[in-house]
Amino acid sequence: MQSSAPRYGSHTSAIMDSFFKHHVFFCLNQREPGASRPSCANCNAQEMQEYAKKRVKELGLAGPGQVRINKSGCLDRCEEGPTIVVYPEGVWYTYVDKTDIDEIVDSHLANGKIVERLLIDR
Repeated sequence: MQSSAPRYGSHTSAIMDSFFKHHVFFCLNQREPGASRPSCANCNAQEMQEYAKKRVKELGLAGPGQVRINKSGCLDRCEEGPTIVVYPEGVWYTYVDKTDIDEIVDSHLANGKIVERLLIDR
């Protein structure tokens, strides 16, 4: 009888490594009008996500082993303002405008330096 367990062979080490140096998720959640919690979508989250993705591509940072900008549903940090999380570090940011996005891209994603002033967890 053969085992039904998955066979990973030489790929086992690849499973342990992150596919991207930075994997960034932008909350784009939209709540119903009158909801008791705020929505990131009401803070131009979609526009900011698209802008970040464009900037990362323009800087040549996009792709396997580099940076991936993704959309996300609710990240459950609604009261903190529009939310971004960067993995594998687990760094949580909020932002107001493109200037903030530029600082996250230029400082954290391009140079590995966390943007302290935009951190949610301090």
